[in-house]
Amino acid sequence: MQYGVNELRKMYLDFFSEKKGHLLMKSFSLVPHNDNSLLLINAGMAPLKPYFTGQEIPPRKRVTTCQKCVRTGDIDNVGKTERHLTFFEMLGNFSFGDYFKTEAIHWSWEFLTEVLKLEKDRLYVTIYIDDDEAYKIWNEEVGVPDDHIMRIGRDENGASDNFWEHGAGPCGPCTEIHYDRGVKYGDGPEDVLGGEGDRFMEVWNNVFTQFEGDGHGNYTELAQKNIDTGMGLERLALVMQDVESVFDIDTMVAIRDAICKMAGKTYKQNEKDDVSIRLITDHIRSSTFMVSDGILPSNEGRGYVLRRILRRAIRHGRMLGIKDKFLEGAVDAVYEIYKDASDFGALGQKKDYIKKVIALEEDRFSATLEQGIELLDGYIADTKAAGSKVLSGELSFKLYDTFGFPWELTEEILHEQDMELDKEGFDKEMQAQRDRARAARAENERYAIPDLQGIDTAALKHDPEAKSAKVVAIWKDGQLVDELSDGDEAGIILDNTPFYAEGGGQVGDKGVFVSEFGRLQAVNAKKLPDGTIYHECYVEEGQLKKGEQVEIQLDEANKLASARNHTATHLLQAALKKVVGDQVNQAGSAVNADRLRFDFTNFEPVSAQQLADVEELVNQEILKGTDVVIEHMSKDEATDKGAMALFGEKYGDVVRVVSVPGFSMELCGGSHVKNVGQIGLFKIVSETGVAAGVRRIEAITGKAALDYAFGKMAVVKEAADKLKCREDELLHHVDGVLAQNKEMQQQLNAIHAEQAKADAAALSDSVKTAGAFQVIAAQVNAQSMDDLRDMADMSCDKLDTGVVVLAAVNDGKVNLVVKASKAAVAAGAHAGKVIKEAAKLVGGGGGGRPDMAQAGGKKPEGVQAALDKAIEVLTAQSK
Repeated sequence: MQYGVNELRKMYLDFFSEKKGHLLMKSFSLVPHNDNSLLLINAGMAPLKPYFTGQEIPPRKRVTTCQKCVRTGDIDNVGKTERHLTFFEMLGNFSFGDYFKTEAIHWSWEFLTEVLKLEKDRLYVTIYIDDDEAYKIWNEEVGVPDDHIMRIGRDENGASDNFWEHGAGPCGPCTEIHYDRGVKYGDGPEDVLGGEGDRFMEVWNNVFTQFEGDGHGNYTELAQKNIDTGMGLERLALVMQDVESVFDIDTMVAIRDAICKMAGKTYKQNEKDDVSIRLITDHIRSSTFMVSDGILPSNEGRGYVLRRILRRAIRHGRMLGIKDKFLEGAVDAVYEIYKDASDFGALGQKKDYIKKVIALEEDRFSATLEQGIELLDGYIADTKAAGSKVLSGELSFKLYDTFGFPWELTEEILHEQDMELDKEGFDKEMQAQRDRARAARAENERYAIPDLQGIDTAALKHDPEAKSAKVVAIWKDGQLVDELSDGDEAGIILDNTPFYAEGGGQVGDKGVFVSEFGRLQAVNAKKLPDGTIYHECYVEEGQLKKGEQVEIQLDEANKLASARNHTATHLLQAALKKVVGDQVNQAGSAVNADRLRFDFTNFEPVSAQQLADVEELVNQEILKGTDVVIEHMSKDEATDKGAMALFGEKYGDVVRVVSVPGFSMELCGGSHVKNVGQIGLFKIVSETGVAAGVRRIEAITGKAALDYAFGKMAVVKEAADKLKCREDELLHHVDGVLAQNKEMQQQLNAIHAEQAKADAAALSDSVKTAGAFQVIAAQVNAQSMDDLRDMADMSCDKLDTGVVVLAAVNDGKVNLVVKASKAAVAAGAHAGKVIKEAAKLVGGGGGGRPDMAQAGGKKPEGVQAALDKAIEVLTAQSK
């Protein structure tokens, strides 16, 4: 029978939950929970890993699910083939130390042959080469004949399709069930069991987790053996509905037909269109479920995956001729298919939200698409002008990464221009980005916070003068531990700490902890949700144990530098309000030892004069040497006094108020200098826009500001020395040099113009005949393409039915120009076609109009051949 996808899902889950005693669990979110090893859930068992590893106790020893999955490893093939998908559903039945091979094999056979009524003689199984136990169950108990069972071993790399393992850890053999779809789906040498053809379709995989592997080929039996069993729902539907591909099953056809209707296309009439239709069908399904699970488009992580597939879908919509927004309409098609599936009820509740998110991304990328093409056109022109036909990987990746412009589209446009993409360079840039992303993930994992119940946080203290403390808790990689050794990175809680914890835009303090047998670098301090301060540490040498006493060496210089910048941020905000206006309000800040960053609301840039006034006002306040006053009072009292609240901070009934009397007053929990004079010097280094109505000032203080000022002074002194003048005469001398340079350039241009006239006159003596045309073909001295075109124009003006072909070589690169008179064009001359053939001989490419064309190349040795080729082509054009 041709069961639909929704029917098959229900039949499978009912079979294992009602007949085989499994707990039916809803599909987990596509966003992994407490698993930084995965970006997205990519397998049916992935959300259940804690149950397999023993990290968590399963709600029942038998579980069945239909799990949403997204895989993007083969994303480049989606649409190009009829089998690749990014989103799919995995049916699974799992055993955590309960049943094993016998039950798993019998039940899979029972479901396929008795529930779905698949023909037994069309079912084939594969087993691991050494799994005699599985063979006996299949052959002797189930009754599968020997010629329907294939043993599969390991390849030359030691891997096997029928042995599941990923490095050290739980592993084991597996057995797969394949269905023979018949010769109509292939009868070639690849269409055999275990082959790459489409005739034999894998519909089930039973993974028998029975060993603990050490990663070096050594295995020991597990005391608790597990079953990880599953099948792809779409693949099963393909078999049951006896259709050619996954894009022909009922759920996919519904989405596919909606796309075709929007595009005014008919599926299976044009392969190029079919690629786009299949891609959009898959990608809108993936996007709908990803947004439903709380993922939003972004430039990193899983949000980047979503953005990428949405933008690929948008691009292919434009390729189908869809000019207007269309993806939110495609969401409706996805919803109609899945609205009655119990696991996906959230789609109905979130449908409008999903459509809005996708519509906003489509709006955004429509502008990006136009911008990307404009930028790419500029890159192409620059690359051609440099005599190259290969766009650098750096530029193509910039388009891809910064502007969201798909590299596939870049490559397609380049091919139209007879150019290529440096894919190796692009991949290098991409890998560098991935490495950075992995490092960022590792950074988060190192200090992952475990369950800290049982630690009396109420007894912990924060004492700015503390010089020693006891280690209360240590954790590493999310696990509480009793000791650390050199090289370890960990989180540490002390019973007393002088460290200021990251918050309110200010980074945490850093320093050194010294125990009896170890030394640790404390690289940052943060707060737990209950306010407890913990330290991110690296064991530089020796070891540290829980309960030990440590000497605290707070990095006072770093702390003071951060405090300078924090207090200066308060002064900056007050000065901005005085100079720019009361409409200025903080919109974010970041303070560290190096500099301060202050974001504020303002709908126009701050003028240079205003910035100078702000800078002067802050420095005047610093020079007063006023003591900073810190008080604690009720929030209402602070508000009545005019204290400003800092962006993003939460306040209790009693607040901390930081004041520079007569100048600024803010609610703040950060560290500050005792006297504003400690700031030393305040210097604004930039003012930019970061969003609509939001500006950003970056500034430096203290030593950083002094270093900045001294650096500028050194540049001024060096420039004055080179111009042999005093520093106060520098601007006058620079104006003189610029004027002199301008005069010399004008003289040089005049000389070039006269030389070009002389060269053009000389060229008139070298006129040749090529069919009906008067032709000048020569290599000349020209400094630029503009000079070459001017020379060609002057020479062509002296001819009637004339064509001028000129070449110039500069710095090992060739420029070519072809200019044809109106009479020559009327007689059949086509400059663009001439230069296209000639440029090939200098290793370049180009084109143009019938009357004018230009090209670049990188093979000077081919210039004469190119000139000869031009005459040959012109002779043919005159016939």
